[in-house]
Amino acid sequence: MHIPILLTTLSLLPFTLSIPLISMPSIFRRQSTPCFLIGTTPLPSETLKIANDLASIVTCDASIRPLQNIPDTISGGVRFSSINFEDSDLLPLDFALTTFKTPTPPSSASLTLFTNRLNTYLSQEAAVRSIGGSLAIKAPKFFLAFQVARIKQSKGIVITDPGQTVEHLLEKVLKNAGRVSQVTKDEVTRLAKEL
Repeated sequence: MHIPILLTTLSLLPFTLSIPLISMPSIFRRQSTPCFLIGTTPLPSETLKIANDLASIVTCDASIRPLQNIPDTISGGVRFSSINFEDSDLLPLDFALTTFKTPTPPSSASLTLFTNRLNTYLSQEAAVRSIGGSLAIKAPKFFLAFQVARIKQSKGIVITDPGQTVEHLLEKVLKNAGRVSQVTKDEVTRLAKEL
């Protein structure tokens, strides 16, 4: 007689008790698409990782589209549109060399400011790749990464990623320099020794 009532009560227990939810480890959570990835072109795995890492750091302003119709990206208050290499008559690397100078020694530069600038460039590059656009952004992006590495090394911060060392990034800057003069290339090479 009491068995049907007991079974009914037991079957309703999960709905009446407050059962804590078990959250999935972050590795299993589906990340939302970064706001700056507006295209459908598959990204290289390294670029996709960078984009996903920036998803929680970089915000977008779709009312401003400074580069190839991509929303403006903002990191730590720094807007890509305020440091857009395409707004200059200079070649991309010449623009970067002029705009993203560090004091001497580089350790007195703001690592936070340079990192935020780099974040906006990294997010814009990922966006450009997602739409299959022109990659002229690579020269100033690599130069910013080079400057971040110089600041870190000058501050005594150990760089464990071999792809983010001053020496490696110097090669990347020079490889992606484009049509710049030898004077520009020599200046970048000189900076690699000024730590």
